[in-house]
Amino acid sequence: MKRQKSLLAILSLLASAVAFSGDRNNVIMLDPPQSAPEWTLPAIQNSDGDLSMSDFRGQITYLDFWASWCGPCRLSLPALNQLKDQFKDRPVQFLAVSIDVVEEDAWDFLSRYSVDYPVVIDTDGDIARLFEVNGMPSGFLVDADGMVREVHVGYKRGDELKLAESIKKMLAEMDAS
Repeated sequence: MKRQKSLLAILSLLASAVAFSGDRNNVIMLDPPQSAPEWTLPAIQNSDGDLSMSDFRGQITYLDFWASWCGPCRLSLPALNQLKDQFKDRPVQFLAVSIDVVEEDAWDFLSRYSVDYPVVIDTDGDIARLFEVNGMPSGFLVDADGMVREVHVGYKRGDELKLAESIKKMLAEMDAS
């Protein structure tokens, strides 16, 4: 656990550097990949009950941390709908993780911006802290074995194309094995 925490701290520093440098490349590749923290959160849209990281083993999963006050999230969450549709017949799952403290703020956002994939809420910020989230949105691309392979910090139009390419590469790896 201590090793994982120190690696996530390093990742956090890298993410902050990318977010504040204005660097056009807002994707951090993890080499070697790091184990995604385990979590359980209540679903608030497009699923029922609680969802956990372990529910997504065997699938490529994109965890997208967002908040109702996040301007770029108004573009990124709907853009992920298109990717969800693009990969609908493949073992790929998108999951939105709201870090809103007040659940009604998340509901208000979701009523204005369509999200077609499961949404969970982290009102205490515990899961966001496990992932060392420092910017909104922050996305974590997790492979079928539960390993974080990429971190996407912020959002600019076209970022979904980079994400789609990464997912295609991971699917090719799965198909080859």
